[in-house]
Amino acid sequence: MGERYRLTGHKWFFSAPMCDAFLVLAYVEGMGEGGLSCFFLPRVLPDGTRNTLRIQRLKDKLGNQANASSEVEFDGTLAWLVGEPGRGVPQILAMGTMTRLDCALGTSGLMRQALSIALHHTAERSAFGKRLIEQPLMKNVLADLALESEAAIALSMRLARAFDQQGDEQQRLLARVLTPIAKFWITKRGSLFAQEAMECLGGNGYVEEGGEGIPARIYREMPVNSIWEGAGNIMALDLLRALRKGDVAAALAHELAPARGQHAALDRMIDTLPTLIDHHATEATARTLARDVALTVQAALLAQTAPSAVFGAFCDSRIAQRHDVFGTLGAGAGVDALIARAMPA
Repeated sequence: MGERYRLTGHKWFFSAPMCDAFLVLAYVEGMGEGGLSCFFLPRVLPDGTRNTLRIQRLKDKLGNQANASSEVEFDGTLAWLVGEPGRGVPQILAMGTMTRLDCALGTSGLMRQALSIALHHTAERSAFGKRLIEQPLMKNVLADLALESEAAIALSMRLARAFDQQGDEQQRLLARVLTPIAKFWITKRGSLFAQEAMECLGGNGYVEEGGEGIPARIYREMPVNSIWEGAGNIMALDLLRALRKGDVAAALAHELAPARGQHAALDRMIDTLPTLIDHHATEATARTLARDVALTVQAALLAQTAPSAVFGAFCDSRIAQRHDVFGTLGAGAGVDALIARAMPA
């Protein structure tokens, strides 16, 4: 660590105040707007005394209740410079890149939990003479949710593998470009997914009485992964930055190559991806680009890891058509096979 400083000021949003140490951004006196720097701030100082960290109040948040957020006052609080003065944002973003992977993984896990609850409930609940899971409309919804969950897990785990193998240039480029894509797309789909899964339980899914309303709690939890470590627009802009660093387009083409020839709509999307990158690499259309690349990569991953029924249904509903609401899979989607694959053991 670098030089020791004393921090003075008010921080309106201070995450996880129960931790033992924090990374914070603060301006170095005399450097003006260019002096925004990163500091390591311990709760307990090297001599064993407590640092001056005054928590003003805890935030009343929509969800994420067990993980506190607070408002704090620094009053001569001791902290150590991390990196170069004035380079605080790039320094803290290095940590943020890792937690963006966490956001994608966490959302994928919540999706799977919500799906498991919906599958269990509909397998037990009867209406109109049949179990809910046997009703055609419910089958379509559950199968569609199963598709979304598997695709989210595939993309999250592929990104995690790229993080683990960044000594390889191909994997480093993939990690750089897939991080904002996965963070943007999976967390955006998470809230919609949680709402649909909650609907499968009807009114019971909306109730939180006695702390038993797990689907409702999942629904309240979902938005935080979209907001933390850069909301949707920040991720779209980060994707544009990634496309300007190294031959990312070639890395993507290499990643997608094994999926060629397995679905006509996916082949067309892979063929047009370079044009999409060229024409949609602008701020106004960066969200569209993030969505299209995410869907293409998810389809290519399912081509390698999932049964043909899963891969085909995903390409038909997400690539060949624009998927706008869950439960609209085509007649040939093979919903029974999709549900059977997703059922908890």
